[in-house]
Amino acid sequence: MARRSAVGRGRDTAVVEETAAPGRALSSSVDPWDPPGGDRRGRSGGGGRGGGRWGGSGGRWWVWAGRAVLWAVIIVILVNGIRAPFERFTADETSGGTATTAKPPRGAGFPSSAAGAFALQFADVYLNFDQNGAAAREAQLRTFLPDGADPQFGWNGAGKMQVQSIQVAGVDARDANNATVTLLARNGEKWLRLAVPVYADKGGSLVVSARPALLPPPAKAQLPESGVQNRDTALEGELQPFLGTFFQEYATGNQEALSRFSDGTTIAGLANSVTFVQVREVVAPKGSPGERTITATVVWRPAAGGDGELEQTYQLAMVKRGDKWLVRNIRGTTRPDAS
Repeated sequence: MARRSAVGRGRDTAVVEETAAPGRALSSSVDPWDPPGGDRRGRSGGGGRGGGRWGGSGGRWWVWAGRAVLWAVIIVILVNGIRAPFERFTADETSGGTATTAKPPRGAGFPSSAAGAFALQFADVYLNFDQNGAAAREAQLRTFLPDGADPQFGWNGAGKMQVQSIQVAGVDARDANNATVTLLARNGEKWLRLAVPVYADKGGSLVVSARPALLPPPAKAQLPESGVQNRDTALEGELQPFLGTFFQEYATGNQEALSRFSDGTTIAGLANSVTFVQVREVVAPKGSPGERTITATVVWRPAAGGDGELEQTYQLAMVKRGDKWLVRNIRGTTRPDAS
């Protein structure tokens, strides 16, 4: 073997070449940029110094392509690294920080149930007064009023008023300490709505924080136009006798009998608290032949009501098994003017 000097070979290192076969010239050093299979495209035509190499850019495009991909990856990493914190920052600003900590709802922590009961007891004293019992009213009000408040809390000490019933209509908690409790009270033929401000301290103690305010009672709503426009009169006639028998058993609460009308669900019944009179009307809209939701108006005679009768409307989910309809569910209706 002979060793050739690397001097004058540019980037080539010294290589060891084996003796060629007789009659053949020594081959040049193996260039790492030579294509597989010995394809020598791009070689210079002569047998000079560069005769065993790929010349020019014919073999270097792989290098440039690799560099381009590397730089693209670096740019993507840099862009994402800069963008991600900015997006998190702006998201926190627009959502008010809900990405990390959800903002508690207004009034969270206020003891609404206790405040409702407290305001109800207060109103029972406040809305009932008699000039002959002013001292007793004053003593009862002390339990609810802050220190130094007007002992009669705005009443002039004259006249007489008595309410028949009071209920809590709602509690509007403004924060953890303050809320307005709305009450509905009936005075003869009149309904009163009373807004009572209540303060709760950290220990759960309550006090009426300011004088109440009378507000108009809730307005009567107007129902939308209703009624079943496309009724299945044939099904209504078919279900009338079935429902008559069903509601007789529903009045007694007989589980064995009710199970024959049920689609596998348990129907409790009314345990003889009423006597069945009749099914006055059945309303069945057209729909699926095997499943229908209908309404039935039933006449009851309450056990403690003497000869008094009540008409009530029920919503029943019905399913058909073979040629027989069964009750899957029974509840009060929400359909306006159902029958």
